[in-house]
Amino acid sequence: MSLVEKLKNDMIDAMKKKDKERLTVIRMVKAALDKERIDKKVEINDALLIDVVNKQVKLRKDSIEEFKKASRVDLIEKTEQELDVLKDYLPEPLSKEEVENIIEEEIKNVHAESMKDMGNVMRQVTPRVKGKFDMKEISEIIKRKLN
Repeated sequence: MSLVEKLKNDMIDAMKKKDKERLTVIRMVKAALDKERIDKKVEINDALLIDVVNKQVKLRKDSIEEFKKASRVDLIEKTEQELDVLKDYLPEPLSKEEVENIIEEEIKNVHAESMKDMGNVMRQVTPRVKGKFDMKEISEIIKRKLN
């Protein structure tokens, strides 16, 4: 079953069980997915869903940081529950070791020797790890390995 089908089935299931919190998050994802489909004029597929969910996860993480600064425990808990729902629609995350191995492999493939080659390495690594690991951290690992 594709992730898009899983999203639709989970939405129906949440409606039947009257799980308002889960239903709200799923509807937000579906709305963002429809917006992306219209804006980019593309078909809805798993890759688009993963992109949308990653954006939603990033927003929630940023919100949690802000709520911590404001000592809003109630909002932190609510946002963490939303994050748990969102993580159901992401592929299994890669371990740091797996990511480092992928980066090493791609550095060898593109014969990268300095920071000038970082763009080439990122272009090769991104499709293999997108949605499975934090891209900011990947960028830092590549910088460290190329220096």
